[in-house]
Amino acid sequence: MSRVITVIILLVFPRILFAQEVKLPEGLGDLATMTQTEDSGPGLPFDLSGFVESRIGTRLQRDAHEKDTSIGEMRLQIGIEKDFEALTVNFVTDFIYDPVLNNHTIDLETGQGFADIREANVVFSPFDFMDVKIGRQVLTWGTGDLVFINDLFPKDWNSFFIGRDNEYLKGPSDALKAAVFFGDYNLDIVYTPRFDSDRFIDGRRISFFDRGLGALRGRENPVVANRPDRWFQDDELALRLYRSFGAYETALYYYNGFWKSPAGVDLNNGQVTFPKLQVFGASVRGPVIKGIGSAEVGYYKSADGAASNPLIKNGEFRLLLGYEQEIATELTASVQYYLERKLDYGQYLASLPPGAIRDSKNRHIFTLRLRKLLMNQDMTVGLFNFYSPTDRDGYLRVNISYKISDSLTVSAGGNIFYGSRISSFFGQLKDNSNIFTALHYDF
Repeated sequence: MSRVITVIILLVFPRILFAQEVKLPEGLGDLATMTQTEDSGPGLPFDLSGFVESRIGTRLQRDAHEKDTSIGEMRLQIGIEKDFEALTVNFVTDFIYDPVLNNHTIDLETGQGFADIREANVVFSPFDFMDVKIGRQVLTWGTGDLVFINDLFPKDWNSFFIGRDNEYLKGPSDALKAAVFFGDYNLDIVYTPRFDSDRFIDGRRISFFDRGLGALRGRENPVVANRPDRWFQDDELALRLYRSFGAYETALYYYNGFWKSPAGVDLNNGQVTFPKLQVFGASVRGPVIKGIGSAEVGYYKSADGAASNPLIKNGEFRLLLGYEQEIATELTASVQYYLERKLDYGQYLASLPPGAIRDSKNRHIFTLRLRKLLMNQDMTVGLFNFYSPTDRDGYLRVNISYKISDSLTVSAGGNIFYGSRISSFFGQLKDNSNIFTALHYDF
């Protein structure tokens, strides 16, 4: 991160020092000054935005491995944007106080601590056919609704499961992004000089089932991760080539890096690891019947030897089909079908030690989203449910929000996990079911 900040400083300050003021014709300059003085005062030399939020939540049952309070934070976000002649500077940081965590030391990789930098970047166009953004930024692409195949940018699963706003599901990347335009075709290139992992479930806030221990694990014994962290060696490259055919948006994807969440274990020290990963994918999205349909696929090529090594996650084929439609006045429904299919399944079974938990060859998930607007669109009621018939488990998200004014919003919701097996993905999280409420003020 420090190198990225250095690059930003080197790029920005020479342009600030040597930027020339744009002169208005005589008379217009005085008019502009009068207007500013009379209407808005002197103002700030940059655009300022942000919010203040209070959010509190509690578990619906006792979890021996975590605190009863799932979230109890005060959050202040400050966003600064400054336009210069040739570039734009963006900086967004959050200041957080949450007594659920005992350690408030800042860690910008995991998002722990009393401050979290969401953005610190510069944006400029070196050519007419290219836009460039350098620095910390939040990235996303793909067609999924809370399901991701070719979006291999960091996710914050702790934020997602404890009831923070949906924007915090996406973690920041320290990267260079170039958007290149070739007429009908467009190419996005994202280079991350040092691997940015997910902010994954490590036990500090959410308990989970540890297959090695054969039991639940939480804050008393958090995961220790061995992240690839060498600059310009443990790097990532993501590409998206896209164009539209009429009303249909199509894209091809490529990723070369590492599994974003732990997908291996080092037996020498017990630390979790992030094996090498390549992903090849494609997507299409456009009108279908009375709504919008989408399809996305991805081939996950895991590290060499993964198929016969039980300590490394197998390669996979992934498929996502989605459909969204307004089914009544201001009531929207969407459904998705998601498939994870293990590759080289025979080698995977042969590699398992006696008594080990077996994953199914295919994992199926169905999702349903319902969203209703009420009271002149000031109230929003939402429901999102994941259900896996193969794992016999699921996850229900409910939320209701009301805009008291343009700036003030109150909301409440819940995260409900269910399942018949403690070793399944959602089943292991049952003790983390929670409800929450929040008061949010924008400025």
